[in-house]
Amino acid sequence: MFSTTYAQEKVNHSAWDQILILNVQDDGMVDYEGVTRDVAVFYDYFRSLCKISPKENWSKEDKLAYWLNVYNAAAMKMIIDDYPVASINEVENPWKRKVFKSEGVRYSLDEIEHDILRKFGDPRIHFLLNCGSMSSPRLWNRAYTAMNINDALEERTREFINDPQRNQITSSTVKISQVFEWYKDDFESNNIDIIDFINQYATVKINKISKDSYITYDWSLNKKDIKTPISSNQH
Repeated sequence: MFSTTYAQEKVNHSAWDQILILNVQDDGMVDYEGVTRDVAVFYDYFRSLCKISPKENWSKEDKLAYWLNVYNAAAMKMIIDDYPVASINEVENPWKRKVFKSEGVRYSLDEIEHDILRKFGDPRIHFLLNCGSMSSPRLWNRAYTAMNINDALEERTREFINDPQRNQITSSTVKISQVFEWYKDDFESNNIDIIDFINQYATVKINKISKDSYITYDWSLNKKDIKTPISSNQH
């Protein structure tokens, strides 16, 4: 009986998984038009997140996967609700708006990130969060689950640090994401500094970061390019 009750308390992330598989490319670019076509499925999933919140008997992996999916889905919802937009920053008050409700408590993206996710004490979460921006870590085309979350934390972190669109680390150049500047305290926990953290994952090791090492964040929408059909160019 307990196992049945426990199962009923879990969120089924399969609808989100399907939306991501269908509408997110391997490079993280999103077909927002495709998401809007499946918007009923998306809204049903979002409502399901609101109906079930993490319980004490959930594993850390279940809780982390839940809140990461909540953040990414909430950011997606704000973009879809106001679509078309060129940036999430065109949405009214995107970081402070109480976009998500669970057990009578309303949360903003800032609260989900700073008050919940960062308190897990794992800086790698920053590479799984996507707010629909070009400089954000790539939106993974799968939902996070208790089964894949630990591997995802390692894989997405390694991918982000070695992604030349997000960080330019060569033998002669060190240009890194502002994520490392904004969340410096997170990366310098456990008696390591940012350089140590990056070098755990970087193919090319670094030994110095200066004030001008940070790449200005690109907030433009991570929208999949729609190619103009060849036929439309014919006269």
